[in-house]
Amino acid sequence: MGTPSASLPGGTWTLGDLTVTRFGYGAMQLAGPWVMGPPADRDGALAVLREAVDRGITHIDTSDAYGPHVTNQLIREALHPYRDSLHIVTKVGATRDEKGGWPPARRPEELRRSVQENLENLGLDTLEVVNLRLGDAQGPVAGSLTEAFGALAELQQQGLIRHLGVSNATVEQIAEAQAIAPIVCVQNLYNLAHRHDDELIDELAEQGIAYVPFFPLGGFSPLQSSALTAVADRLDATPMSVALAWLLQRSPNILLIPGTSSVAHLRENIAGAGVPLSDEDLAALDRIGR
Repeated sequence: MGTPSASLPGGTWTLGDLTVTRFGYGAMQLAGPWVMGPPADRDGALAVLREAVDRGITHIDTSDAYGPHVTNQLIREALHPYRDSLHIVTKVGATRDEKGGWPPARRPEELRRSVQENLENLGLDTLEVVNLRLGDAQGPVAGSLTEAFGALAELQQQGLIRHLGVSNATVEQIAEAQAIAPIVCVQNLYNLAHRHDDELIDELAEQGIAYVPFFPLGGFSPLQSSALTAVADRLDATPMSVALAWLLQRSPNILLIPGTSSVAHLRENIAGAGVPLSDEDLAALDRIGR
C-alpha cells in the first residue's frame, strides 16, 4: 500500500518487508558509454548517488553487469556503510562481452557467481532484492525460467537473497516464477507510448506486487505526441516531467527508477515527477498509447 512522503513525489511502497520510496534512482547511467567502463566524471557519479540519498530516495536499482562491476563499486564507495532505510535492488541473468553486448548468463552456476559478485562489489552479506533478467535487448522472449529462477530461490533459502523479482518477462514467465517462489516486483519496459503491460500492472497491484518500468522515457520524444506537448505547455512543465508524473499517477504500485549522471538533472526529475495532473490531463495522456 502506498503512503505519503514529505520529500519525494509518489510516497512509498512496500517490497515484501522493505519500505521504499516510489521515486527511486537507476544507477545504469553511472557507467561509461554503452554502460561499459568507468564514468568520465567519477566524482560527479559519486555526488549523484549521495544527492539521491540525501534527497530521501531509499530505492536504488543497479546490476553488477553495469560496467561491468562499475556501478556497484561506485555505490559502495559513495554510500557504504548504508543507511538502514536504503534498499538496493539488483539484477542477474546477463553479462557483458567485449563488444558491449548483453549475452545471457542464466545457468545456475552463472547466477551463483553473479550473486556473489554483487555481494562483494556492494559490500553486503545479503542482497535485499534480486531480479532475474530474461529476454534480450528487443524485449521478453518466451521460454521456461524454472531452472534459473529455481537457482535463485535456492540462494534465497540460503540467506544470500531476501526477495526475488523478474525483469523483461512475459505474463507466463511471471506466473511460472510465482509457482516457484514469491516475487515482490516486475521490471518491464513501459511508458506513455508503450502500454502493452496495462492489464498486468493492474493485476500486480491487486496482489501487492510492484511494477518498475525501465527506460520510462526511452523511445518517447515530445515530437511524437502533440497531446503530451499540449499538457506540458498548459502546466508550464517539460514533456518528460509530465511523462514521469503520469507514471506515478497511473497506479500506486509503479516505482520509478529514472537514471542520470547529473545532480542537476536528478533534481529536475524529482521536481518534475511531482507535477500535479488533472483528470483532463490524465485523459489526454491516456489516449497517447491507446
